Amino acid sequence: MNKSAVKQSFSIVDFHDTPNLALLQRFISLYGSYTELFTGSPRVREGVVFIPTIVKATYVLGLLLMLAMAQGQAAEPAFFRILPLAGDVFMLEASDGTGNMAVLSGPEGMLLVDSRFPQDSDALWNATREIGSEPVRYVINTHVHPDHIGGNQALAARGSLIIAHERVRTVMLSEIRIPRRGGVFYPRPPAEALPDITFAESMVLHLNSETVRIFLAPPAHTGGDAFVHFVEADVLHLGDVFRTNMYPIIDHYNGGSFLGMIEAMELAIEIAGPQTQVIPGHGFGATDRDGLIAVHAMLLDFRDRVQALLDRGFDLEQVLAAAPLASYDERWGQVPSWTATDLLPIIVQELQP
Repeated sequence: MNKSAVKQSFSIVDFHDTPNLALLQRFISLYGSYTELFTGSPRVREGVVFIPTIVKATYVLGLLLMLAMAQGQAAEPAFFRILPLAGDVFMLEASDGTGNMAVLSGPEGMLLVDSRFPQDSDALWNATREIGSEPVRYVINTHVHPDHIGGNQALAARGSLIIAHERVRTVMLSEIRIPRRGGVFYPRPPAEALPDITFAESMVLHLNSETVRIFLAPPAHTGGDAFVHFVEADVLHLGDVFRTNMYPIIDHYNGGSFLGMIEAMELAIEIAGPQTQVIPGHGFGATDRDGLIAVHAMLLDFRDRVQALLDRGFDLEQVLAAAPLASYDERWGQVPSWTATDLLPIIVQELQP
């Protein structure tokens, strides 16, 4: 049969919202190889499928079946990206760049730094199973916020011991208020989520030939922030004292301090060496001592810009109107729940006599 003599009638199906457009293209090329001799090939243009009417029903049925099978078989993208850092220490990077975790793996058991939200517990457990099969013996909470303690209950049910600063446990005995969006309340955590072991200043664990130093930072993100240093691996987890994707959050409800954050960053810089890898509480990928120095310099600049306005007699409303951090907004102010408008009143409050 002369293909050119066949008058083709096409129906239109719009697949712009199809998440498997590449698969759609491949299916069309395969299906078309069988049908074009008789009916003409299906065509795709900018996500719209032009289907020969004569085969529309069969084609669409096969296409939808294939897409359904693909969606059923293809797992959702992993919530955590597993980043090997040094020795037996890994970073679990959350897909949204929040609540990043550290994992120490080895024959003596696994140790986690932070535990994410409760709804992430299955994804977290699956990620740990990709790293190793040993039980999770310890979980260290770097501070009290729900995106860092929310998985405690599920992990405790599997036998993990929870470690945190004593202030974290005290705050967890009642509902928890966080500073975003003007102050959001979370219910009191269940008793099973409470830390089993607390410390006042510091403590040390020896596990899998790794020395794990856990110590209280100066009041910064909260008043109970813990730094965790894996000494032999030379990896430092700073919790939310250090973040690389947004303005620093100061939780005045739970003892945080902007000026204390400057001090805490100075302590982190002092600890870090030229090869130290640093896990941010929020942000993508690990960084290094230079990354700490850059954020510390930024905090000093925030302080100095606001102080200059206060020295000129500006009140809070005038400081906000002057927008002293505007040049930083494009890089650091893209998280709507915490912007310069949230941070500036805290800096003003701490700098005013």
